[in-house]
Parts: sequence; C-alpha cells; structure tokens
Amino acid sequence: MAKNREMSQLEDSYAQLHRQFGWHVPEDFNIADVCCTRWAKKTPNAVAIREHAIGKSQAKSKAYTYLQLQQAANQLSQKLAQLGVSRGDRVAIVLPQRFETAVAYIAVLQMGAVAVPLSMLFGPDALEYRINDADAVVAIVDEVSEPVLRQIQSKCPKLASIMAIAGVFSALEAIKSIVKNKFHVATKADEGAILIYTSGTTGPPKGALIPHRALIGNLTGFVCSQNWFGFDSKTSKSSQAVFWSPADWAWTGGLMDALLPTLYFGREIIALNGRFSPEAAFELLQTQRVTHTFLFPTALKAMMKSFPEPKKHYKLRLQAIMSAGEAVGDAVYDYCRDKLGVVVNEMFGQTEINYIVGNCAINYPSKANSMGKPYPGHNVAVIDDDGNICLDGVPGDVAVNRFDIHGQPDPIFFLGYWKNEAATAAKFTGDWCRTGDLATRDADGYLWYSGRADDVFKAAGYRIGPSEIENCLVKHPAVANAAVVPKPDTERGAVVKAYVVLASNYFATNSIAPQAINTPATAENGIKNNIKNDSKKLAALILELQTHVKSLLAPYEYPKEIEFIDALPMTTTGKVQRRVLRLQEEQRYRENVQNKASKTVRE
Repeated sequence: MAKNREMSQLEDSYAQLHRQFGWHVPEDFNIADVCCTRWAKKTPNAVAIREHAIGKSQAKSKAYTYLQLQQAANQLSQKLAQLGVSRGDRVAIVLPQRFETAVAYIAVLQMGAVAVPLSMLFGPDALEYRINDADAVVAIVDEVSEPVLRQIQSKCPKLASIMAIAGVFSALEAIKSIVKNKFHVATKADEGAILIYTSGTTGPPKGALIPHRALIGNLTGFVCSQNWFGFDSKTSKSSQAVFWSPADWAWTGGLMDALLPTLYFGREIIALNGRFSPEAAFELLQTQRVTHTFLFPTALKAMMKSFPEPKKHYKLRLQAIMSAGEAVGDAVYDYCRDKLGVVVNEMFGQTEINYIVGNCAINYPSKANSMGKPYPGHNVAVIDDDGNICLDGVPGDVAVNRFDIHGQPDPIFFLGYWKNEAATAAKFTGDWCRTGDLATRDADGYLWYSGRADDVFKAAGYRIGPSEIENCLVKHPAVANAAVVPKPDTERGAVVKAYVVLASNYFATNSIAPQAINTPATAENGIKNNIKNDSKKLAALILELQTHVKSLLAPYEYPKEIEFIDALPMTTTGKVQRRVLRLQEEQRYRENVQNKASKTVRE
C-alpha cells in the first residue's frame, strides 16, 4: 500500500510539473553569456572545467575557473576577429574534451558566430564534406587534428584560416576586464548558434542549425534526467554537483546534454584526456567524485560486463545516470539500479529536437526499458503517416509539436537543415516534427521504443524491431553487444540475423580463441572448417544464444543466423550503424545470386 501511494504521488508530481510549467524565452539570448560570462562575474573562482588524465589522481588533475574560461575566450575572440570572423560566420571546432574546447565554444558564440562541432574521429573525407557544406571560414584545431585539416585545406575554398590551439593563449591574467566584454554580441534567441551534423545512421549527414534558444529548450530534460541537477547547494563543497560524460563534445549528446547545460548551472564538468574504457570510467567516477553522468548504452554494457560488482572495487557518489542514443534494455537498467545504486533515466531526443522524452526517477516512476514520458514544456505524441495521433499500443512515429500544451512556442526546435529546405519540409507534418523513430504509448503515457523506422523490417511476414532482440542477447553472459538486421532470403523475404560481439572475459572462462570470432557462423551450416579448436564450442554457443532468445521472446524473433565480429560499426556518437550491416547483407545476397547464376550457366 505504501509503495502504491508513493507511485501515485510521483504520478501526481509529473502531472503538476507539466501543468504548471511555461517557457520564458527572452528576445535577446546568447549561450556564451549564460554559460560563462555571468558566472565569471558572480562566482569567478568556481571550477568550470577540470581536466583529468587517465591514471592520474584527483590531486594531479588541472582545474580552470569560470573567470579563466572567460579570460581565455576573450583572447580567442580577439584572434578570431583579427582573422575577419564576424557575426553569422561558421567556425569549425575540431577538438577533443579539454579546457580549450570549452574556450572555443564560448569565444565563437559570444561573437555571434556559428560553431560547427566536428569530431576528432572524422577522417579527411568526412571533415572535407562538412567544412565545405558549412562554408566554414576558420577551423580551430589541436596538434592531432591540425595535420588532417592542413591536408584538406586546398579542397575547402572557404576555409581561409586554420588556427592551432597551442600557443593561442597568453597568460590567463592578461585580460582583466570581464564586465566590459567588447566581443559580446547581443544575439537574438532565434539566431543560429551551432551547426551540428546528424550522425548519419540512415543516410548522408545533414547540418542542423541550432538557435541559441534551443539551450533553454534542453533544460527541462537535462534537469529531469539528471535528477534535479543544478539545485544542489553551492555553499557546501561536499554536496556540489560534478558532471562527467565520455560523450564527444562535438556531438549533440556531449555538447547539449553535458558541456553547455553543466556550464549553464555554473557547475563543474570533467574533461577526460584519454580513450574510454570501463576501468578508466570507474576510476574517473571515483577519483573525481562525479555525482551526475551521461553514459550511452554501449558504455554501460561494457562497464556491466567488466565489473559485475562495481561497489567491491570503487566508491562512487553517483546521484543520477542518464542514457540515450540506443535503447538501454532491462539488463542494463537492472545493473544500474542494483549494482550502481542509481535508477538509470533513459532519455530520447535527436540533434534537431533534443531532450524531449525521458525518465526522472525522483519525480515520476521509472519503467524499465521505457523511453519515459514527455519532459515539461514538450508536447509529444505518437503519430501515423497522416499526422493523426495513434491510439495507445499502436506503433507510430514519435513527434513533437511546435507548440507546448499551453499553446506557446517550444524553444527546442532547430531552425532547419543547412541549405536543404526540402529535407526541412519533409521533417514536418503540419506542426508535428517527426523523429523517424517508432514507438508505442501505453495507458500511463510512457513511450516504448520500437527502433528507427529504417531499422524495422519484416521476416517471414512478421514485423521485427531489432532493439528487443538485441537487448535479449545482451542479457546472456557471453554477449557484450549485438546488432540485428534482416538477411535477404529467397523463400521468406528476409530472416533475422544477429551480429554479436563476445564479452572479453568470456574467452578466458570458456577457452574460445579470440581469432575465431571473426568467422560467420550459423546453426544450420556450423562453423567454417578452418576453425578447428573452437568449432564445437562456438556452434554450441550459437545454439545456446538462439535458445536463449526463443525462451524470452516470440519464436519468430530468434536469430536464424549469428555472426561473431570484433566490434559493431558505430557512429562517432556511439550509435550502432545497422545500415552498414544491412547493406553488407544485401551485397552478399546479390553476390550469392550472381555466383549461382554463373554456376548454372557453366553447367
């Protein structure tokens, strides 16, 4: 009875949040002003960025205050102005998580220029495409990305200057005046601030132009998903919020879900200098006393497999975990709740309309494997092809309306796709902006993810959503990650195929040679003959995984074929590129058909 009353109270809290919430968007609004300048005045000595190198203790980490962030940004703005950068110009930022990256965003945004975040993982072709599409005039780089940019500069006619971040800043005390910031431009809330490219999971990346006001639209989701982040005590050092996420600051998840909202609240964010690993993640969480984090499902799966009992090894202060990018799945959900002591808040959004749906465990009940509910200020529905709202339980496209439940404009919306009016128009059905992600809504208002519209397929007449099967596979101790795609089949149209990455510790405990996992394997045809030592074990594992799925899901959902690979193809944002695997299967099918035809002709 007590638990039911608590659940009812949380439900009432959600309804009240939505009913009472209203947007306040000033006509003039600048992200750099609210994320840095005001704190440089109010709390100049508060830590803004703390750089952490893997293997170093908290005492050796390097902290930068809001005053230092503003001083450095002013210096960089001055140098950009000398290069001719002015209001509305696009400036590419090709930097990892580090203090100078935050400086670059503040410097560009306070000038009224447009930041173009570009990942350090991009190769020359990817960088060239985005820089030319954005018409970027300057690129801010570090010692790693500079050679690549120099290599392509001749192919980027608008790219007049490449600024290496090393040596840009003189002594941080050089610029004393914070109150009179001559580089600050009073931008309009609707003015473009960030041109960020979509992750390209379903096609070529498109540049989404994000206005300054979109940060305001992000805040309700950020606060809710981080269990009321920003409302901690700033007077007590032991209770202050500290944020960290491995998400690249060149991605919406790292920039709009981590860096900028943390700075908006004047709190501390950790910049990780090094590659992500489960060990590095837990070390950082412990040594930097992290209270709030965003960990995408792939990272949480790796941490779960590497440290099933994390509290035996680490002392953590976590108060909130947000996860997004892929479906979390109840295996990860249970791990966070039972082993990390925090109920994970799954969130859903995308570059164009970020932070629109999610959970907030402290304010309304969290349902395992659910996307959550619309965050306050966002009018979200599941709609059909004609734009009609679907009945509960009927799958459709997740969409958000231009206007909230009170009829006021929602500030979350992007301004449009850069130089692509047709794609912008196709994104909307009336006032509904479609996400392209399929879900159902239950009677309590929770959304349940079915997958990308492009990822859902039919096999033997059944409609298959890959995320449920992938989640089921990950529950097996042998599986670190999985992706499910259709494999073309002459008789059935398609069959369910799973690409599986084995958990690293499974090799040691089951004596399966790592070199064996790159070979396609099916229960029907067994393992290829060139694998001798492990063929029986791998064949048995395939059958075991198939039986595992059959026992938990519908019979038609189990993977008829399983292929073991070292790693799944991923976007720079941590999303599985099922499209790559699907196209690979289609190519293999065409080649098999051609080979059979050639053989028939020869005979």
